[in-house]
Amino acid sequence: MVASTLTVDPLEAITPEFGDTPGFFQLYTPDDRGIAESFLHRTEVAGFKGIVVTLDTWVAGWRPRDLARSSFPQLRGYCLANYFSDPVFRSRLAKPPEEDPAAAVRLWSELFGARLTWADLPWLRSLTKRPLLLKGTCHPDDVRRAIDGGVDGIYCSTHGSRQANGGIGCLDMLPAVVEAAGKTPVLFDSSVRTGSDVLKALALGATAVGIGRPYAWGLALDGTDGIVHVLRCLLAEADLLMAIDGYSTMADLRSAALMRS
Repeated sequence: MVASTLTVDPLEAITPEFGDTPGFFQLYTPDDRGIAESFLHRTEVAGFKGIVVTLDTWVAGWRPRDLARSSFPQLRGYCLANYFSDPVFRSRLAKPPEEDPAAAVRLWSELFGARLTWADLPWLRSLTKRPLLLKGTCHPDDVRRAIDGGVDGIYCSTHGSRQANGGIGCLDMLPAVVEAAGKTPVLFDSSVRTGSDVLKALALGATAVGIGRPYAWGLALDGTDGIVHVLRCLLAEADLLMAIDGYSTMADLRSAALMRS
């Protein structure tokens, strides 16, 4: 489970729900190193097993439906629990968020989204000894440079391609990313909607496949039971498709399983 920086509940309330599932923290690095360092310290105390640093989107794209609805939840104070509960963030405010939420939201909007460069990687690496993954790494040259900089995993992702309309499909970039990564694990997501999508990514060399939107749909329709149903459907479809195509184990899946028409 990868939990975002932008959540309704503070990170300390999330880890107890993981059980035996490893929890990773997806860091949207603030433009304030003190707050970023505080976040990572808190994740270590809370028991997160690794850090996923988001690289692939710091500004929302042109999204007419969101614009028509004036939809930007964070500007209304939603999903900012990790900021509002952070001691360093709170120290930057004249009043606590509980007393002046508008000022807290304004400060968040000014700090959200540091424009990271390769020069920031040694600093990020120095903040934790836990596994560090870079999310949004889609070019082989960047993959090699990231590994040389000490990352433990590559996360091939275009953030679901929901920001930059017309961009290259993430799956098309995956084989070159896997080849450049060598023995370094490669996670994959972006527009995964079916069990078939999962198997395609695994066949192309992904170590693991993430989903986002499908379980959100399940949650909206039927709460926890809806999420469980979505996950079971994905797993069942993948299992049946492997059986139909004659693959006994995940290890049997190779790129030869796929044919481009």
